[in-house]
Amino acid sequence: MDIVANYHPVFKAFLAGSFSGTFSTILFQPLDLVKTRLQNPGHHVVAAVNSRIQPGMITIFVNIVRQEQIVGLWRGMVPSVARCVPGVGLYFSSLHWLKSKRGKGRQELGAMEAVALGVVARTMSGVALIPITVIKTRYESGVYKYNSLGGALKAIYKAEGIRGLSCGLGPTLARDAPFSGLYLMFYSQTKQAVPKEYLQSPATASLVHFSCGIVAGIAASLATNPADVLKTNMQLYPDKFPSAFSAAVYVQQTYGLKGYFKGAVPRMLRRTLMAAMAWTVFEEITRSIGLK
Repeated sequence: MDIVANYHPVFKAFLAGSFSGTFSTILFQPLDLVKTRLQNPGHHVVAAVNSRIQPGMITIFVNIVRQEQIVGLWRGMVPSVARCVPGVGLYFSSLHWLKSKRGKGRQELGAMEAVALGVVARTMSGVALIPITVIKTRYESGVYKYNSLGGALKAIYKAEGIRGLSCGLGPTLARDAPFSGLYLMFYSQTKQAVPKEYLQSPATASLVHFSCGIVAGIAASLATNPADVLKTNMQLYPDKFPSAFSAAVYVQQTYGLKGYFKGAVPRMLRRTLMAAMAWTVFEEITRSIGLK
């Protein structure tokens, strides 16, 4: 940690964010896989008896284990790590840089400042990593059979060009930017409501950060799930859904309003726990390397 302490603050924030993203990405990958399969139009039929959308979360989970064994739940791990680890690092470093430019390096953010900085930071990282996001979604869906991350990049570029590597960018930003802004707002406001002695105590600080992260994640996940559904449809079937509007029309006509919340449960669990863990680890690492 003494060597890291001499690095530029933005680079230290990037390292802290990357480390915090690694653990949570690996741990919660099965939830992301199940969420993607739930949102895949090709995996759903409407039952004639009670009009319920099948199969459900548990059914898909069991089918994956039966057909691909336990290791199948971690399908798409390579693109997930390739996206989430540098993505979290870019987000935290961008956030730290933006806060320093605002003169708020170590000060708590106001509600609207948190929303604005969260949106800008996530937009910057989201645009940079959209090709990996496309590959990650396709890997998890089970529809595409890519052999490697590099092979997937070449195959998509050859068949679809730059448009294929950036499909679903609009819904991706409409999902990630508001999520990050809302999450950071709820996280900052919840943390400010906690007495400072609990935040400063080594015995309770981690638990407080994790609890604040869970509260923030639940609200932000539900608010941004419709954009996540549209993103998945566009990235899996770019020819069928060339725009967010066409995907929205399909979802509305096929499933109604509830279709916008397909995969909401596993996504809420994953995003909430992942973000809470990432922020908890980030807070601890930044404290140990001198950012706080």
